[in-house]
Amino acid sequence: MTRPRNPLLVELPLLVWLVLVWGALWGDFGLGNLLVGLVLALLVTWFLYLPPVQLSGRFNPFQFAVFAVTFVWQVAKASVEVMVIAIVVGPRARNAVVGVRLRTTSDLLLTATGHTMTLIPGSLVVEVDRATSTLYFHALNVRSSREAEEFRRSALQVEAAWIRIMGTAEELAALRAERRGDGAAGADRRDSAAIGSPVTASQQIVGRRRDDVPAGAPADAPVDDPDDDPQEDRP
Repeated sequence: MTRPRNPLLVELPLLVWLVLVWGALWGDFGLGNLLVGLVLALLVTWFLYLPPVQLSGRFNPFQFAVFAVTFVWQVAKASVEVMVIAIVVGPRARNAVVGVRLRTTSDLLLTATGHTMTLIPGSLVVEVDRATSTLYFHALNVRSSREAEEFRRSALQVEAAWIRIMGTAEELAALRAERRGDGAAGADRRDSAAIGSPVTASQQIVGRRRDDVPAGAPADAPVDDPDDDPQEDRP
């Protein structure tokens, strides 16, 4: 069976990534070890029959730099927020399974979005529906449909960042058209690959919104959220 191949120029970023992973695994970035990694990367991509990784042929280094900086910040910020939730909320934290249907049908962008969300503390991919480009996440301390929707927006924001970095021209145009449809509110972030953390608000840390607490009620009074229980929130 003949394996369909991408042009070498299109597969070059994947080859570079495999060589870097090889060097990192051995802890040796010497020329000889990297050459061995290159040979193995060529063998893997040329002779093992796997579906080719479809790349867009575009990569925006500026958007990637913006993404990388905000990603590191959000990992640190979410780590602190998860720690506070563990200490303050503890066993009272109520989690949810949130389904997020992505815009893209690219396996690469689907994987990049899922891994990014998983690396930021507070969420974990538990299921992938490739046919509908839907990711299902176990999300920390999501207590209402409103918070589930906030989480869903944060996942779509991560996907949008990857589209700006290496999505196809058609996906980028569709994303910009979507942002224009959102009006002036989304104009400032329209062309930015900056991302936010899935664990976003102090209201999640305390498990409620301040304006949901009746006047004069004690600080530890339970709050009935009018939204439904999102223990398993699937679209």
